[in-house]
Amino acid sequence: MKHVLVVQDTDCFANSKNLLALTQLMYDAGTYHVSLLALQKDVEDAEGYFHQIITAPESLYEMMHLAGICDVIEHLQKAHQFTSILIPATHTGRMLAPRLARRLHTGLVADVHEVQQRESTLMMIRTAYAGNLMAGITAVGDGPMMMSVHPDSFSYNQSPDVYTSIQDYDGPIPSTSTLRIVRREKKRVSYDIRKSDILISGGGGVTRYFPILHQLADALGGVVSASRKLVDQGLAPRSIQVGQSGKFVSPRLYIALGINGAIQHVEGLQDIETIIAVNTNVQAPICSLSDIVVEGDAKDFIEKLLARIHNTPHTHEGDT
Repeated sequence: MKHVLVVQDTDCFANSKNLLALTQLMYDAGTYHVSLLALQKDVEDAEGYFHQIITAPESLYEMMHLAGICDVIEHLQKAHQFTSILIPATHTGRMLAPRLARRLHTGLVADVHEVQQRESTLMMIRTAYAGNLMAGITAVGDGPMMMSVHPDSFSYNQSPDVYTSIQDYDGPIPSTSTLRIVRREKKRVSYDIRKSDILISGGGGVTRYFPILHQLADALGGVVSASRKLVDQGLAPRSIQVGQSGKFVSPRLYIALGINGAIQHVEGLQDIETIIAVNTNVQAPICSLSDIVVEGDAKDFIEKLLARIHNTPHTHEGDT
């Protein structure tokens, strides 16, 4: 029997639950057992999905005490000998996973977004070389197979239907974290690009006038998203980045303005009904994926479309 440990994402339960879809791809039905390491007191949402819920000590909750969480998992690994350990690749998960891999003396495949079974060997797929290549990685050795998994890469939609046993962690209690809270600030409220039916997305071609994308988004009832290039330049927050290192999106309409369409960006587009690409280079990769391609300047396109929406005449700068 294979034994899988899922480390809970406390911000979004779906990130933990969706890893059950991954375990279905990794192992045959009836051959595996999934435990959840719960990092918060309320575990009601997880009941019926996981075979076992292990509640971590409450002292780990407040500060997400990473060293303490590693202590707990190290003890659990000795007791249960997990075949694989799955961690959502969220902000906390990306800090925890490499630290845990070093503690357990095992390998780690980070930001996995797909798995494939090839001749009885599991291949974990992730981007490499700054997103320019897709790498297939297999695990060797006797240690637990560890991976951090990109959120939204898998979706588990089954109803809860398993008996869940709940037990408190009964191993050594980790030492208290040396971190202290200096002050608290509310996170800036922002929209979630994954929930919008219309995305107006900007790339390197709109660097000089990215803010006007919001005008078009407001007129169409959508929101603005961005490519990694704009995020790296500090022109857009990472919360609205589309792509392998950003968020996976499935809007009905995706308007790509000045986006080249590198593989890491395209990987973030899933089940989109209509893609409109506006680009001065019609040979850009994004154009081959698009339903409609507009050759031209994205700024001119936005101004003309806004004029049509608002029924006002459009004039170029310098027109008399």
